Amino acid sequence: MPPLLLLEQVLNGLQLGVMLFLMAAGLTLVFGVMDMINLAHGSFYMVGAFLTAAFAQWTDSFVLAVLLAVPAAALVGLAVEVAALRTLYRRDHLDQVLATFGLILFFNELVRILWGPVPVFLAPPDFLSGTVEIVPGAPYPAYRLAIIVVGIAVALFLWWLVTRTRTGMRIRAGASNREMATALGVDIGRLFSLVFALGAGLAGLAGAMAGPILAVQVGMGEEILILTFVVIVIGGIGSIRGALAGALLVGLVDTLGRALLPGLFGLFMETTEASAVGASLASMAIYLVMAAVLAVRPRGLFPAHG
Repeated sequence: MPPLLLLEQVLNGLQLGVMLFLMAAGLTLVFGVMDMINLAHGSFYMVGAFLTAAFAQWTDSFVLAVLLAVPAAALVGLAVEVAALRTLYRRDHLDQVLATFGLILFFNELVRILWGPVPVFLAPPDFLSGTVEIVPGAPYPAYRLAIIVVGIAVALFLWWLVTRTRTGMRIRAGASNREMATALGVDIGRLFSLVFALGAGLAGLAGAMAGPILAVQVGMGEEILILTFVVIVIGGIGSIRGALAGALLVGLVDTLGRALLPGLFGLFMETTEASAVGASLASMAIYLVMAAVLAVRPRGLFPAHG
């Protein structure tokens, strides 16, 4: 593969990794702090994308639409936590899985009723619709670069929030020992609501940023949710640092695998067979990486505790 094309694929992998980080950061916080398995996390990704499309149509501004959609997705998450999930914290994980799977079906049907079954197409803002020349002769879409920048900014914000603020101290305390945190005066119920809303907002941001790249459609959250769980397992449950490392690793392995493996097998196989085998192995690559990581570090690369 030519070096410039390889550079483009690496940037594509980073962009996918950043999208996965936005998803994984919220989900790993919810699981790490609340011990809550939330299969409906992908639904907030879908809600964020559809709300961005709706607000963009109303305001004729993609940036304003994102600024409106992210807090709206967080409010949807807060409403779901208060109305449906608060009673599940003391239940076992099977109950949580069944309940949040039901929420997936609910949100899919609700979005289908509100927006219809036809995919919605969302255009990037005009000032990001062109390309940026990373190196001479290697133009790259400006919007994808913007996604990478947003992801880095969110990672820095979460690092500051968790390690440098009183709220972050409470989050760490709730994740370590919720009973002791409660005894010391931390309002665990309010903390859980805040963490869940933050996770939903991050998922909504991921959906908003993905809208111009992918078709905004019903059920779009399920596929990325699977990759998000892989990221969390690789990085370590409850760890923001692990979510970032796992997301970038999965993004690069998945993208480079799909770009390089068919050509690699083409060296000694027919083109059609090489494409089929390469595509199949590329789709398996992230799971092989997950197995390899767990064989060496069973709790992930950067587990939150211990």
